Formats: sequence, C-alpha cells, structure tokens
Amino acid sequence: MNPFDLASLLLASAGVAFFFAGALGLLRFPDVFCRLHALTKADNLGLGLIIIAAMLQLSSPAQWLKLGLIWLLVMISGAVTCHLVARRARRVDARLAKRSAPHDAHR
Repeated sequence: MNPFDLASLLLASAGVAFFFAGALGLLRFPDVFCRLHALTKADNLGLGLIIIAAMLQLSSPAQWLKLGLIWLLVMISGAVTCHLVARRARRVDARLAKRSAPHDAHR
C-alpha cells in the first residue's frame, strides 16, 4: 500500500465519519435550525474529504477539475436549499428548542 492509498483511505474514512455525524445531528438536534446547521456543515466537509480522497487516486487534472466542480455545485445547492428551508421555517414560525436563541436575538 503506497502513501497515496493510505491517505485516500484515511480521508475517505474521515469523510464517512462526518457524513455519519451530520445524519446523527439531523436525527438528534432539537429544532430545524440546529438540524440544518449540523447537516450542511458536516455533509459539505464529509463530501470534501471524500472528493480529495478520490482526487489522490486519479491521475488526470481534468478529472480533478470535474470532481472539484461537483463539490462546488453541491456546496452551492446545499447552501441555497438550507437558506430556503430556514426562511420557510421562520415564516411559519417553527418552534425553537428551549435551549435555542430566539429568531430576533440579534436585532
């Protein structure tokens, strides 16, 4: 096993761990805003680690660029989707957990 294979294995394993943490946060956190935060942050980092692990196994810069563009598109679509869900939750006045700060705490 060469160093690139080992690094790919470690990065992919860390990426899967972040995906698992995001899924666990989605199931365990008390309100929609905390769940969105956990899911988007952990999944973007997990996908990034898996993409980097895949890049280490590829030889062509064109393939690296394609994987980088996929990661970028997923991050953009995740951010837009998260924003839309959070905005809708705020409009319908979704319940916050008792431990969470109120919507208007920053005003």
